[in-house]
Amino acid sequence: MTTYHQRVAQEKRALIVTAATALFLELGYDGTSLARIAERSGVSRATLFKQFPSKAALFDAIVTESWSTADEADPPPAGNVVDGLSIIGRGYAELLGRTQMTGLFRIVIAEMPRFPELAHAQFSHGKMPYCESVRSHLLAEHEAGTVRVENVDLAATQFLGMISNYVFWPTLLVPGWEVSAERVAQVVDEAVRTIAARYAATEPGSSSSNG
Repeated sequence: MTTYHQRVAQEKRALIVTAATALFLELGYDGTSLARIAERSGVSRATLFKQFPSKAALFDAIVTESWSTADEADPPPAGNVVDGLSIIGRGYAELLGRTQMTGLFRIVIAEMPRFPELAHAQFSHGKMPYCESVRSHLLAEHEAGTVRVENVDLAATQFLGMISNYVFWPTLLVPGWEVSAERVAQVVDEAVRTIAARYAATEPGSSSSNG
């Protein structure tokens, strides 16, 4: 494929994803057809099917792009658990605060009994990568001796839960729930400090913690 055709294909893909996202949020997953998506995006059905052979594949792409970041930061080096968790936590909070995130979660929850693959896509492309980021960082810190974490999976879940339980989940149930940028920063900071204090590695005979 030439550079020109690649650019055209990418532009059409973007049109399809944008149109599909709007329709999914407006009509729900079951109420949105691929034919309607093709019409809204201004591409032929053949072009749509070439890009996305099924509605599930299209929703999967939307979820992937919703959780993606423009600049994937390198994992923070071990040696300072507070700095590392702060970077990961701020990124997680930023993604949860994106405009369409609440709508996508509502679609997944509403359609999960009939379309369990939606929940799989949301979890595998959304929360799971962040769980792995926290898990890997805590494991590196544990090996470096800055923290003592016997169960990194549990600790990662605790950390992300402290952030999402305040920043995101209430938006699904409480009308008008909004969290200021200052409040988000405070929530992340408190989550970092809580994990750092809970899993601090203490020197023998000392009550002080490292990291």
